Amino acid sequence: MIIFPNQQLPLFKQLFLIAITTTVFCTLTKNSAAQDDLLAQEERALQQAVAQVAASVVQIEVIGGLETGNDGPVSGLAVSNDGFILSSAVNFPPAFTSILVSTPSGKRAAATLISHDYNRNLVLLKVNTTEQYTTASPVPHAEVIVGQWAVALGKTYSHEVVNQSLGIVSATNRIWGKAIQTDAKISPANYGGPLIDIQGRVYGILTPLSPRGQSPTDGTDWYDSGIGFAIPLIDILPHLDTLKAGNDLHSGLLGVSLKSGDIYDLPAEIVAVQPKSPARAGGLQKGDTIIKVNDLVISRQAQLRHALGGQYAGNTITVSVKRGDQIVTVKVTLVEKLEPYEHPLLGVLPDRNFAEQGTQIRYVYVDSPAQQVKLQQGDIITHINNEAVADHNALRLVLSNFEPQDQLTLTYLRNNEPTTVSLELGSIPQQAPTISAHAAPSTAAPADTLATGLIDVKLPEEKNECVAIIPTNYRHDVPHALIVWLQAPGKPDNEELQTQWIALAEQYHAIVLAPQSADPARWNPSEVDFIRKTIDNVLSLYTIDRNRIVVHGQQAGGSMSYLVGFAHRDLIRGVAPLDVSLPARTAIKANDPGERLAFYVFDVKESKLVKASAAGVKRLTAAKYPVTTVQLNDKAGLSDSDRLQFLQWVDSLDRI
Repeated sequence: MIIFPNQQLPLFKQLFLIAITTTVFCTLTKNSAAQDDLLAQEERALQQAVAQVAASVVQIEVIGGLETGNDGPVSGLAVSNDGFILSSAVNFPPAFTSILVSTPSGKRAAATLISHDYNRNLVLLKVNTTEQYTTASPVPHAEVIVGQWAVALGKTYSHEVVNQSLGIVSATNRIWGKAIQTDAKISPANYGGPLIDIQGRVYGILTPLSPRGQSPTDGTDWYDSGIGFAIPLIDILPHLDTLKAGNDLHSGLLGVSLKSGDIYDLPAEIVAVQPKSPARAGGLQKGDTIIKVNDLVISRQAQLRHALGGQYAGNTITVSVKRGDQIVTVKVTLVEKLEPYEHPLLGVLPDRNFAEQGTQIRYVYVDSPAQQVKLQQGDIITHINNEAVADHNALRLVLSNFEPQDQLTLTYLRNNEPTTVSLELGSIPQQAPTISAHAAPSTAAPADTLATGLIDVKLPEEKNECVAIIPTNYRHDVPHALIVWLQAPGKPDNEELQTQWIALAEQYHAIVLAPQSADPARWNPSEVDFIRKTIDNVLSLYTIDRNRIVVHGQQAGGSMSYLVGFAHRDLIRGVAPLDVSLPARTAIKANDPGERLAFYVFDVKESKLVKASAAGVKRLTAAKYPVTTVQLNDKAGLSDSDRLQFLQWVDSLDRI
C-alpha cells in the first residue's frame, strides 16, 4: 500500500505516482536478481575451476629433517602424467629421510627429490608409481591481469579434499621479475600448490619469496599479510626437461658492482667489475653504464635487477653499455658462482678531515704494502695507475677492481713533491690496529640543536621501541660511526646501556642505535625491515660515515645481526655477533667488490656455541670475507676493554 502525504492530490496524479513507483520497484528487483544471478555464475565458475585442477594437486608428507614450522602434510602440483611433481623448496628441510606423495587412486607412494630450482625456490619430485596423473594448463603471460580472480589451492587434511583461499592477482612481475603476487591467504600447507584462475588454469606454484631472499624460508613471515607469491608455471615448463634430468637451476650472476644509493633513481653505472667474472670476460669496464639487457631498456638499477632476476646460470644475454660517447654491445654467459672475491689492502687509514684533492694518510699499517714502499702519515695519494682519485671513497672504489697480489703504480705527494711507486696489494689482517681515535677538525664546532645523550627514536608507524645514544660532543661536521645494537629479547636497561657506551661513543665519534624486538620473547626475521627503517631515520638526522655502519647483536640479536648484514649489504659494513653462530640455513652471498662487509665475531669461552660459531667463521672466510674472532671469558657481556677493541675495529672499517 502506498500512502501519499497529501490526500488532496488529483486522481490522475495519484495514478501516475503509483505507476512510477511500481516501475522503480520492478527495476530494482530485476537488477537485484541479475546481480544475484551473476554472483551465482561466478561462484559456479570458481567451483568448476577448482574441480578442474583438483586432480593435479597432490598431498606430500615429508618425514624427518629439521623443524620447518609446518607440522603436517604439504602440497604439490603434478606437471607430467608419469609422476613428476613441482613443489616449494620450503617444504623440504635439511636431513629429511623420506617423501610420501598421494597418487590418483588415493594411495601413498614414495617419491624422490630430483632437482632444485634455487632461483625460484622450487623443487621437482618423482613419484615411484605407474599410476597416471592429471596435469593442468598454464596461464599465458599476456592473460595474467591485475584484478583477476585467483584461488590458492593445497591438500592439507585429505588427499581428496582441496583447501581453497580466494583472492585476486594483485601484481605481476614481482620479486625482480620472477613472481605473480596475490592477496589470497597462503598458509604454509599450501606452499607448493597452485594458484589458479577462474578458467581452471594455473597461474603458478605458490612459494615464499622475499626481495632480499637468503634462504628457502624467506617470505614465510608474510603469512596472513595479504602478500603471497606464485612462480608462473609458463616460466617453469621450458626448463622441466633440465630438472627431470636431475640438473639444478641456479640464478645467473654477472659480476658487476653498481654505485650505491636509491636503486629506483640511479642509473646502472658500473663501479667495479669482479675479476674472473662473466662481466670481465665479456669486456665490461668500470665506468660503463648498462642501458639494455636483451630487449629490455635499462635506465635505472631496479630495471637491471628485474632483467637479471629471472635469468639462470648458463644463459647467454646481450648487454649494451654506454662508454663515453660510444654504445658497446657484448654477449655474456651468466654463471652459477663467482670466484670468491677478496678485497685487497693497500694498508692505510684516511684522514677524514682532509678536504682537498686526493687521500691524506693518517695511519700506515705495519708490514703492509704501504709501509713497504715507505708511505707516511701526511702523504697524499693522488693517482692509481695514472688515474686520478678525488678522495678516499674514490680511491676505495678504484681498488675494488683489484685483488691481493695485483701489481699497480701509486702516485703520492709529500711536501708537494710527487712520487710514483710500484707495489703489490696485500690482504686485510685479522686484527685491527691499536690506534687512537680520529681527531675532530681543529676548527670550532658549528652550532647544533640536535639532542644528545639517551634519546627516544621510536618510529610512529612501528610498534617497536628504539633508543639512541648520541655523544654529548656530537657535531654535524664530523662523520660518526653508527653501531646498531640488537639486544637479546626482553626488557632492556637503557640507562645501563648509556653508561656502558657513552664515554667510548664520545671518544670514537660513534652513535649507538638500540632498536628492540616487538615480542619480548623473540626477534622476528620480518623485523629486518624495521631495523633498516630505524637506520635510515638516523641517517636522515645525523652525519654518519657510511663506511662504518655496524650491526652488533647478542644471542638472538646476534642471529638478527647476520640477517640484517646480508639483507642490507648496500648499507651495512660490519657485523659483530656475540655468543651466537651463523644460522645454518643462511645463504652466504658472494663477497662483492663494491659492498665491503667485514665480521667481528665474539665467542664466549666454554659456551656450547663455540664449535658452531667456528663452523660459521669457516664459511665466511671461505667466501673471502675478512673475519676477526675475539674470545670473551664469560657471558656477562663486554668489558670496557672489549668495547675499546671493538670500537678500534669499527674505527678502522674505512681502511684502504
